[in-house]
Amino acid sequence: MKARLRKIAEDLNSSYWFLPAVMTVGAIFLSLITYAIDVRMGQHWVQEVAWIHGSKPDGARSLLSTIAGSMISVAGTVFAITIAAVVYASGNYGPRLLTNFMSDRGNKFTLGTFIATFVYCLLVLRTIRSSGEGGESAFVPEVSLIVAMALTLLSVGVLVFFLHHVPDSIRINSVVSNIGERAMREIEGRFPDPDRGALMRMPPAAATVPVRARKTGYVEVIDFDTLAGVAQECDVRIRLTVRPGDFVHPAMPIAEVEGKDALADRVERAVHSAFAVGEFRTPRQDIEYSLDELVEIALRALSPGINDPFTAITCMHWLSAATAQLAMRNLECDVDQRPYGEHGVYAVPDDFDHFVRRGFGSVRASAAENAIASRMFVEGLSAAAQGDVSPLRVAALRREARLLLEQAEHTLAGPTLDELRAAVEQFAPVA
Repeated sequence: MKARLRKIAEDLNSSYWFLPAVMTVGAIFLSLITYAIDVRMGQHWVQEVAWIHGSKPDGARSLLSTIAGSMISVAGTVFAITIAAVVYASGNYGPRLLTNFMSDRGNKFTLGTFIATFVYCLLVLRTIRSSGEGGESAFVPEVSLIVAMALTLLSVGVLVFFLHHVPDSIRINSVVSNIGERAMREIEGRFPDPDRGALMRMPPAAATVPVRARKTGYVEVIDFDTLAGVAQECDVRIRLTVRPGDFVHPAMPIAEVEGKDALADRVERAVHSAFAVGEFRTPRQDIEYSLDELVEIALRALSPGINDPFTAITCMHWLSAATAQLAMRNLECDVDQRPYGEHGVYAVPDDFDHFVRRGFGSVRASAAENAIASRMFVEGLSAAAQGDVSPLRVAALRREARLLLEQAEHTLAGPTLDELRAAVEQFAPVA
């Protein structure tokens, strides 16, 4: 249940409509508050403030109607520009990046500002009364009008921000740097401890009972607290066979349970309740999500139809930075920073070789076909090996460089291949 609740909460936070909806509700409450202040203060205070000019009912209606009409028109334009930017980005950089643009807080805040201002003006508009309407005297909510003007000025500022933000957000360098920075933040949060240089060890396998998935989709959230609780309560060991981001279906085991109560129904129910499965991958607990996005952009850039090696080089720079951070971290923990096996729960181990293969290894074949990209591939591996990196992990990076050269032997020739051989020999000499 906790996994599903976390999934729902994060879905709301990353959805395109949630922040505008919250801002609209806030505008409704703001209109009620300013109206109550106007009723309490009356209208005589306006005459005592020199820089405020009192409004007539017709003028106030015209002002609010103009603001409301303008805001909803601009909101429609903002939405159209956002969709156009999303279509452009997903077509040029890959459809997987659609999630990044849909969850952009700048776009959501802009749309929410215009809609909230529109709703606020509509609600204030209905409180204006001319003399004789309903048998009461004229009423103009001056405080509400001042707030409406302030919201209008805010909306103008937000529009200027939006016009700068959209073209800036679809620049390839901005796209790649945002993905790379997110990857490095996730690595730092997931693996907070430095590397001890020890081999990852798992306990010997024993007779286990598989727990199979009930749904089809991608694993979005795994609740390790629930798994740890049932493992301690039932004195069992739970070995996960999938990680966040993996695709599952009812024929696949998602965990294997070892112990005398491994067949207990409550163990199976608890394991299922600890998994939240959705329609697509998300970066919530999937640390490979950002690495795969960098790989996707690099592969598209190196494809014959696009042939943009410098975009691929930018992606490899960020892959190098992320790999360097992984090289200096202790990777023996799950998504909640729990050591493998704590409280009887064993996540799928992700060693350093796994991340190197997932990042640089996925780009290797395409990079080996391009003279510039192949050299930067080796430079990126060399940069990742700098610092306090254990010999085992340096060996993994050097092995990847030699694999690139082996691939390039079939695609490059002449001085280009000689230069690549020299670069590989300098970083990964053959003993």
